[in-house]
Amino acid sequence: MSFIVAIDGPTSAGKSTLAKRLSKELGFLNIQTGAMYRCVAKLMMDNCVSLDSIDEVRKILKTLEIDFKDTKDGQLVFLNGKEVTSEIRTKEITDFTSEVASIPIVRTTMVEMQRNMAKRKDVVMEGRDIGTNVFPNADLKIFLNANPKVRVKRRLAELEKNGEKSDFHEIAESIYKWDEEAVHREIGALKRAEDSIYIDTTFLTEEELTKIVVGKIREKYKDDQEL
Repeated sequence: MSFIVAIDGPTSAGKSTLAKRLSKELGFLNIQTGAMYRCVAKLMMDNCVSLDSIDEVRKILKTLEIDFKDTKDGQLVFLNGKEVTSEIRTKEITDFTSEVASIPIVRTTMVEMQRNMAKRKDVVMEGRDIGTNVFPNADLKIFLNANPKVRVKRRLAELEKNGEKSDFHEIAESIYKWDEEAVHREIGALKRAEDSIYIDTTFLTEEELTKIVVGKIREKYKDDQEL
């Protein structure tokens, strides 16, 4: 039986960074749920599929293959055999992904894929509804949050890293809009699980956050397993 760590929270709260560090330190499979939805969004954009073309969306989902590969330089994302790690991080795809994730058939398909992936080995999975919907019985649930201004700065840094330039106020507006949509979605809404551990990452370094969560994992991990 695999050990599952569910990490939820709003965008740029530190979920992806934490999941990557936990995966590297503990050897867990890091499943980036956000990247999975971004892959669907990219396919839809590449094939000019609109949000209301459900039959076309269904066709795309039937041929969809998403894989994650860990390397010495970090985890790579593969979409139908092609490496798309950076391509799916553009602002255009980010904005479209929020709408794509609200399509019921997309949500259902992604959750099924995520649950199947988690059967392979110990898993750390980050997203918005992992602890409440995808894995309500996860062994450890973490909910991350941070000051809105700090989240905007982190998002700007991520875009610049990918060679994109953007305005602070533009990103702030985008994050505010996403937060509103995420909280009020009918399906897969952002919500903190009652049994999750809340952590404010505003003033925490990546190392400090990782140390805190690794400690929590070791406390919960099965006695007959070693980390």
